[in-house]
Amino acid sequence: MTTTRPRVDFGYAVRTVRSPLFSGRVGVRLAVVSAALLLAALVVSVLALGLGDFRLGALEVTRALLGGGESFHRIIVTEWRLPVALAAIVFGALLGIGGAIFQSLTRNPLGSPDVIGFDAGSYTGVAVTLLVLGAGSYWNIAVAALTGGLLTAFVVYALAYRRGITGFRLIIVGIGIAAMLNSANAYLITRADIDDAMTVGLWHAGSIANVTWTPMLPSLGFAAVIVVAAVLLSPALRRLELGDDAAVTQGTRVGAARLALLVVGVATTALVTAAAGPITFVALAAPQLARRLTRSPGISVLSSAAMGAMLLASAHLLTLAIAEVYRVIPVGLITVCLGGLYLIWLLVREARRQYGTPA
Repeated sequence: MTTTRPRVDFGYAVRTVRSPLFSGRVGVRLAVVSAALLLAALVVSVLALGLGDFRLGALEVTRALLGGGESFHRIIVTEWRLPVALAAIVFGALLGIGGAIFQSLTRNPLGSPDVIGFDAGSYTGVAVTLLVLGAGSYWNIAVAALTGGLLTAFVVYALAYRRGITGFRLIIVGIGIAAMLNSANAYLITRADIDDAMTVGLWHAGSIANVTWTPMLPSLGFAAVIVVAAVLLSPALRRLELGDDAAVTQGTRVGAARLALLVVGVATTALVTAAAGPITFVALAAPQLARRLTRSPGISVLSSAAMGAMLLASAHLLTLAIAEVYRVIPVGLITVCLGGLYLIWLLVREARRQYGTPA
């Protein structure tokens, strides 16, 4: 039997839930906001199912999803557009989770995989696989993206380690490593065959428009494993936010927990990179935007995932709307433009806070 007991903690309402399957505290506002964001992401994705070269109304999309309506409409919705809409939600949630993990580990709002350079490492692994080895299957790309991301993470951590890890030093080292990797990627493209270079260049823009059920089905399986691992590691992540000494006193094996979180965080971006290319700035913005909406004292994996899903689904809908009047634009270019504006705002805000100027 499940019992709940309301209480107030850190200035916001929480409920303690005890049941045979789960026991812990859940923030009321956090749960409500996360559910609202997920619902918004679903609504936006359903709207996206009706846009394209062959427009469909909301009723036609609903009938097709339920297995009714015309057979041609069902093919358009379930075979062509549904994998893309699903990818926007799942990949956005994964990027939000990755951003939450690394921003918590570094204790810095700039500590996201695309800023630290792990995305660049995944891209390098895929570029080498496609341009040098000529192995272009999904599984080869997936392994290459994960391997490149993990190797980059290892190098960044090794170079940034000085009797411990500080978020600022990790970010600076990561930016430097990312610049070197981007130079190597550019060199590989200039030496490649023109067709292969165009393929890698288009893939690097980050597009989910061509995602089909072939890469989406294994991606869903891997995503489920990553989400479960992130949920299981969330308590350790919250304890690490208090500092290594406090985490040790609460029974956390700091080294093992940080390593496991590092692998899970890199896996989120590597999976997205393997299926759709690098989609930047979602991991950077989602945790901070979710934190402001939930007013939570720390970064929440749940709300970050929900915000990431909503952001990428909205960016996908925006690309479809632009295609109605202009041409198809990769969703990665949309997130770069919007994320660049967010990054400028974040840098200005952090500088003002650091030097005592009102934001």
